[in-house]
Amino acid sequence: MTQIIASDASKDTLQKFIFDNAAVKGELVEISDTWREIQARHDYPSAVKTVLGEMVAAAALLSANLKFNGAIVMQIHGDGPVRLLVVECDSDLRLRATAKLVEGAVVADDASLSDLLNVSGKGRFVITLDPLEKMPGQQPYQGIVPLDGDDMATVIENYMLRSEQLDTRLWLAADATVSRGLLLQKLPRHSGKEDQLVQASEAEDLETWNRAVMLASTLKQPELLSTGIETLLNRLFWEETIRVFEPAHPTFHCSCTREKVGNMLKMLGSAEIDDALAELGQLGIDCDFCGQHYDFDKVDCAQLFASDTPAETLIAASDVKH
Repeated sequence: MTQIIASDASKDTLQKFIFDNAAVKGELVEISDTWREIQARHDYPSAVKTVLGEMVAAAALLSANLKFNGAIVMQIHGDGPVRLLVVECDSDLRLRATAKLVEGAVVADDASLSDLLNVSGKGRFVITLDPLEKMPGQQPYQGIVPLDGDDMATVIENYMLRSEQLDTRLWLAADATVSRGLLLQKLPRHSGKEDQLVQASEAEDLETWNRAVMLASTLKQPELLSTGIETLLNRLFWEETIRVFEPAHPTFHCSCTREKVGNMLKMLGSAEIDDALAELGQLGIDCDFCGQHYDFDKVDCAQLFASDTPAETLIAASDVKH
């Protein structure tokens, strides 16, 4: 097995690797500092931390595969005690995440994904790909599917197979301290001819893929939570010839701005804003992701609606709260 590139163990890390002579690749991610920063302003129930933390790991793993400069936004709209989970990760692996619960909801520590978000079968999983530099009139790509699966890994696997037609397997785990994940993906081979060499390569790819999935399936959540990337790679794939790349380092970053908050207020409409101002005098808005506070008085709001610039749709539905 190829020597793993030394990495700063104190940093959150995403490690890409490929299996030599096969169209199979993998990634391992370990997120601790960023995950603790996400939780710093919220006291989520234990079961919510688990699901949100698994989404954080998954978003980093999927974002590392993006071939454009932009962000991936994962959302679950739930019909249980949890109404919304949002994780955003850009192409530089800058992450932010938040959860919205029904006020007063009591969540058991062992609550399942269905208990939290899919009580009546109306939960929805949404992935949005939002390029940083858009062509005129270009809208972000968005895929919306039912919440199909008993855990976060299965939900995403089903989405990837349905929407991207890619064989993808995920192993995810999270607690209050760390968020970790493993991704394996079987890549398509591109050839203009169906010759014997290509067919042989496809057969070898399938054999390598099946063997890699079988080895990774021995990994249980407690082991994933407690074991570092280098140890896991050696433990799982010590008989395989794999090639690793320079590790990347996820970080916490919130993209909220006063301008984006102003756009959100414009989307609510002048009538609703006028009613809120009449009741409150001014609007105080906190970012759900980072806690940044923004104040808008009557003059500020009047200037918003005096502008002819249309309000932009915010990708993350919970950027702000009143």
